[in-house]
Amino acid sequence: MTRGSHVLIVDDDESLNRSLSSILGAEGYRISSRDTAVDLIDTLNQDTVDLLILDIGLPGVDGLSALDTVKRHPVHRDLPILILSGAPAGEASVEALGLGAADFVTKPFRLDDFLARIRAHLRAGRELTEARSAARSEAELTALLKEASSAASPAEIFQALVRRIANGLKISRCSIVLDDENGETATVVSAFESPSLRHLTIELRRYPELLGPMVTLAPLLITDVGDDPIFASVRELWRIEGRLVPTTSVAVVPFRIKAHRPGAFYLRTAGDDDRLAPADLDFAVRVIEAANPVLDRAYDFEEALRRQDEMRQLAETDPLTGLFNRRALRERLEREISRAERNNTVMSCLMLDIDLFKRLNDTYGHELGDRVLVQLADLLRREQRAMDVLARLGGEEFVVVLPETGMRGARIYAERILRKVGAATLGTAQHPVQITVSIGIATFPDERVTDTDSLLRLADTNLLRAKADGRNRYRD
Repeated sequence: MTRGSHVLIVDDDESLNRSLSSILGAEGYRISSRDTAVDLIDTLNQDTVDLLILDIGLPGVDGLSALDTVKRHPVHRDLPILILSGAPAGEASVEALGLGAADFVTKPFRLDDFLARIRAHLRAGRELTEARSAARSEAELTALLKEASSAASPAEIFQALVRRIANGLKISRCSIVLDDENGETATVVSAFESPSLRHLTIELRRYPELLGPMVTLAPLLITDVGDDPIFASVRELWRIEGRLVPTTSVAVVPFRIKAHRPGAFYLRTAGDDDRLAPADLDFAVRVIEAANPVLDRAYDFEEALRRQDEMRQLAETDPLTGLFNRRALRERLEREISRAERNNTVMSCLMLDIDLFKRLNDTYGHELGDRVLVQLADLLRREQRAMDVLARLGGEEFVVVLPETGMRGARIYAERILRKVGAATLGTAQHPVQITVSIGIATFPDERVTDTDSLLRLADTNLLRAKADGRNRYRD
């Protein structure tokens, strides 16, 4: 039970402080509150706090700064901290989780959900404390969790766990396996005996010792692999394959990632290793219980970063071609112009337009016209260097930014694009079409170019010249 736990609320909203204090007090928690994070460490030093509820928008010392200060403190860095914010989750939630917050809650919140989170974090904090005190080596476990907590990704945490446990128990084989949830395979995501291994698919029928624990979530200890009946189904397979099985004992500690995907901490001894004993299994269980909240937080952080990256890509990407859109193009052009000015280098900008594209749409329809736009974008990608920027301005207009490329290089590139486009058959098998493009080139530095707008205007002017001079050509 987590009742009686000390919860400290730091929020400058006096009404919310009173309400939370009343509600949490009625739940059996011991409550104290402050309206500022100034001298927060002094408050934590005066009395043991089991959970800190911290508002992000505090006056004086803001919540993120206070969070960072607590997480850097050697005594209080493992204190579970729940961040409150009146703003929607976004960059602030990513930063808070990255600094070590246990959770991020947006106001207003559902009371039952909020209370469930408090119970979960108090329980996780209590289990972490119990695991450390009960482990055979407080120093080993503390060092392990410290390394795991500082890791930036689940993969780094997995690697820290297998390395520390193998060294601590002096065993030769230690790995983490995640169930693929198809009833047939699982994935080894980290192995002490093979540090470079990350995603090895294994057939579960060959590892009967893993099947039961990942279903029942009950730890398993096999002190003698040679005599245990659980291996009866695979011994004949080993004999047929002529495979020596040096494993002498096995321990499997199951867990779930984000309370969903089953996984297992898989310990084995071989050769001269001391066989695993109940105390070893208990140690591994305590480590997994203590590390689970760290892993969950790492997955939360990774998911938050992934969603942020997806939102950024959606905001920057043309939905039809997958190239940068006009907004993203302007940002990158400004960056490249600034870099060229700063480093005294050159850059070029090419504006392409499909010739007579309206006639193609009128003849074959917009669906085929869209297909041609996608195919042209793919053609441009194949000619793209790592540093180049491709964008669709809209309609049938495209822009190519060539950093560190002067007029001569831009002309060579334009000639190559004209040849590639002219030789390509686009459209569909039923309606093959051939197109040409006109290209306008602008470079920087140039007395006519002072910023992004003037660079694009010059490229557009030269594009119109190419159209007027007969199309299927470039002008600069």
